[in-house]
Amino acid sequence: MPDGFNGMAKPTILVVEDEAPLLTLLRYNLEKQGFRVEEATDGQEALLRVAEARPDLILLDWMLPSLSGIEVCRQIRRKPATRDLPIIMVTARTEDQDAVRALDLGADDYITKPFAVDALLARIRALLRRSGSVPTKGTLAFLDLSMDQDAHRVTRAGRALHLGPTEYRLLEFFLQHPGRVFTREQLLDAVWGRDIHVEPRTVDVHIRRLRKAINADGELDIIRTVRSAGYALDTQDPA
Repeated sequence: MPDGFNGMAKPTILVVEDEAPLLTLLRYNLEKQGFRVEEATDGQEALLRVAEARPDLILLDWMLPSLSGIEVCRQIRRKPATRDLPIIMVTARTEDQDAVRALDLGADDYITKPFAVDALLARIRALLRRSGSVPTKGTLAFLDLSMDQDAHRVTRAGRALHLGPTEYRLLEFFLQHPGRVFTREQLLDAVWGRDIHVEPRTVDVHIRRLRKAINADGELDIIRTVRSAGYALDTQDPA
């Protein structure tokens, strides 16, 4: 079983990939690590699979027949029942703007082809941990924002907030260290993990998404940007 899942039900990974050899390789390695694997070979089938039974994570190819991975991701994020479903985009595209586009449209992570299977497995484990598959205990709070770690629920001023897995883990980390400024590199190590290579600009994308999720119109922005330093959960004006 993957690290942190001993004694728990096997997490289900939906692999959406139209290249048969790669699909076979991924199934073999994922099942070897203790995951339950479902398959889809095009975008429409992927949406049907998700509607039938929500997986714990989707491994989603960018280029697919009938419906692109980007459109699949967009449609999944539109539905309340799947808006926080962890998604890793798999792509042959290597340009930074393509990666940023995938993140902006709702992917939680991305990996480019060709990739090392061990690196992909590490990303899957990290994202599943961040999505709450490994339960934690307690309640964290800052001003009118509260995080119930047992229920995996976040509220602000009495209203429920809907966060993606990475935004949830970012907020959780900030709530554990209110007022402290963290560099992008420190956030990458704490939230993504030292064994995962992610560009620092990825932090900016997820901070923007976190702000949008937790700050309603007219509310105080409690994520402070400190120029040339990083970010903090704080209400003070930058020095």
